[in-house]
This record gives sequence, structure tokens and C-alpha cells, in this order.
Amino acid sequence: MSKSSYPLKLPTSVKTAAQQLAREDGVSLNQWIASAVAEKIGAVQTAAEFLKQRTGHARPGDLVSFLDAASDETPSSEDRH
Repeated sequence: MSKSSYPLKLPTSVKTAAQQLAREDGVSLNQWIASAVAEKIGAVQTAAEFLKQRTGHARPGDLVSFLDAASDETPSSEDRH
């Protein structure tokens, strides 16, 4: 596996929390951040693939007829919050 460096600036509070979590996991801060980034990448890619499969060949314009059929009533007060 090849590696590259990236200078990262974090708010102090975020770095402190990450250091604590890394310490609890028994890994370096660098390892913990690399794992967190990899986890986020996996989640985003999984969600993107799921949504791509769910939409099939649909296009935004395909929904216009549904939107046109929607009523024009004002949302209830509970729905406005």
C-alpha cells in the first residue's frame, strides 16, 4: 500500500476528542484519523451506489407529473417546524 502525506489542521476540540478516542482504541492519532476517513469514504460510496441502484434510469424531469399533481394546501403548523 502506498502512502502520501496531507497536512491537516483541525479545531483544537476536534483534535483533542480524536486523540482521546485513538488512545482508547490503542492506536496512534494518525491511524485513527486514517481509519475514520476510510470509514467515511466507504459509507459515502455505499450510499451513492444504493441511491444509484434505486433510481435506475429515472431523471429529475420524470417527477414533474407527480409534483404537478400535488395539492397546494398549506402545511400544518407541526410540519412547518
